[in-house]
Amino acid sequence: MDFNGTWQAYYEENLDDFLKAVDAPEMMAKMRRDVKPVIVIEQKGKDFTFTMKTPLCTIVNSFSTGKESEFTGLNGKKFKCTVREENGKLITETDKFTSVREIQGEDMVETFTAGSVRFLSKSKRI
Repeated sequence: MDFNGTWQAYYEENLDDFLKAVDAPEMMAKMRRDVKPVIVIEQKGKDFTFTMKTPLCTIVNSFSTGKESEFTGLNGKKFKCTVREENGKLITETDKFTSVREIQGEDMVETFTAGSVRFLSKSKRI
């Protein structure tokens, strides 16, 4: 699995319902609706740095698969979780949502689930 690169979201499905399900602040939800973030991923073995860039903010999260790490969410709040690698996928489980990130062909596909709400995002390397 090679997640290295700069990725631009080009397709999103069910974003509004997901943002409501995770109690995203309205200002953050509005910004996120209007902007497709750029995500820069640096991968060195099991060590990752994810940098999400939007006009309003840049959020950097670093982690090693299989080890608990502290993350900063879109709302600026910090939380701890463990990202695991399973069959070439990066899986993150928190108390509010589960994220599965994988490479499908030339795309990075992310599926976020919060309760019964599912948000799908597809990104291309730029």
